[in-house]
Amino acid sequence: MKTKLSILFLFFVLSVSMNAQEKTKKEVKQEKELQKQKEIQTLLETKKFVFEAQKVTPQGGRLIQLDYNTYFLKFDTENTTCDLPFFGRGYNVGYNSDGGIKFEGKPENIKIENKKKSTILKATVRGKNDVYDLFFTIFSNGSATLNVNSNNRAPISYDGLVSAPKTSDKK
Repeated sequence: MKTKLSILFLFFVLSVSMNAQEKTKKEVKQEKELQKQKEIQTLLETKKFVFEAQKVTPQGGRLIQLDYNTYFLKFDTENTTCDLPFFGRGYNVGYNSDGGIKFEGKPENIKIENKKKSTILKATVRGKNDVYDLFFTIFSNGSATLNVNSNNRAPISYDGLVSAPKTSDKK
């Protein structure tokens, strides 16, 4: 009798555990995507994020993979800092320049336009020696494209990722 009860109890426990399955991989993936979308949307609403360049495409040139994640643009409505490599034609670049796009300044004329699968952010930043027009296309998964137009250089495009600024960067 005890064995029949224990077998019946074991059968009951197994049947209950089979019905209470964990989330499927697809559901977990969808939850992660939704969480990433909310994070990116929050970054765009606050207008504070970091763009890390992974690839660069100069005007009329080939795609160049960047080796290290040291190239960035920290966007903030108070102060935007940029350190990106430049490959292409420079029209009026000083002799003391290291060749990259480096500037710091307050962005002006910030415009955000929400599309179906992406968000477009436009801004103009006046650097020390040049004016830079920034054109971001930011997708919900965190990938982004940055087009930079300036008065003294040919246009250039960067592909990379958008993320939240590190806590040590926030002031």
